[in-house]
Amino acid sequence: MATTASAHLGDSRTQAAFGTVRKCITLFGAVSAIVLGVVAVMAFTGHEVTAFLWIRGAVLLAIAPLVHRMAVRASEGSFKAFDRVRTLSTVMPIAIVGVDLVPGLCPAWYAVLQGLSALAMAGVAVLTRGPVLSAAFPTTK
Repeated sequence: MATTASAHLGDSRTQAAFGTVRKCITLFGAVSAIVLGVVAVMAFTGHEVTAFLWIRGAVLLAIAPLVHRMAVRASEGSFKAFDRVRTLSTVMPIAIVGVDLVPGLCPAWYAVLQGLSALAMAGVAVLTRGPVLSAAFPTTK
């Protein structure tokens, strides 16, 4: 079993898929940084900015390096890290979009930018459930 998993992890297609996962997570972090930057500019220029916008923007930005580190560990063979990335990348886009749909909670520009970050994480969800990465972890440990 471990030999099969190790063989799949060393495969160039598997590592390329993990590379794409890391790029998507980096994109999620970049969009999150842009969101927080826009919130800062809006506040600096005198527009109304709620604490919710600040906190959510900061939390999503803080999550990005943690998920990226988990993806790196997954690419090195950690099933636990892989399972966490797979789970987070499935739950996060749903949660982000779900919160954005609450009327009056955040402005449209904020919801659109957060939706873009959710798309990046949805890409991670698709990749981690695809045949290439699923083959790298054929059984639960």
